[in-house]
Amino acid sequence: MSKQSKAKRDKRKKQQPRRPFLRLDAQEQVQNHAVLVNEEGQVVAAIGLQGRQWLLSVGGQTMGNADNPVPMLAMLKHLANVQEKEGRKVALEYSEQLQQLIDASAAAEGKSADDYLAGLVAEFEGVEGEEAAAVAGGDDAQDTGTGDTAADAADKPQA
Repeated sequence: MSKQSKAKRDKRKKQQPRRPFLRLDAQEQVQNHAVLVNEEGQVVAAIGLQGRQWLLSVGGQTMGNADNPVPMLAMLKHLANVQEKEGRKVALEYSEQLQQLIDASAAAEGKSADDYLAGLVAEFEGVEGEEAAAVAGGDDAQDTGTGDTAADAADKPQA
């Protein structure tokens, strides 16, 4: 090797155009497809597409991902209904691509898009109602159990 080989190599490197290096953990950007906005204009929750995964974000935190965004949209619609019942104004807007997915899912079940989405929202309301009933039922069972224990304790002699 000659003494000038390093100098020639460095000169050649400087003359080559710069090429961007590929980051190892580079991720695709998230494209928003549904956004739930409150009356101050702040985003409360959103559904976005990153690559082939649909992401659900609530309060700026990614809460989950799925292959089908329709149940997540039903959840956001349910959240909007709950917010409106509490007196807060919210607006749910979603993309044309998401509307096409809803239409396709509804057509597969032989329903209209509105009926299909309303049915999914009703499932979330049903789950919420069942949880409330279970909590109320659980409290009654605990009260009944406590009463039985007190009656048993009254029958036993105390030391």
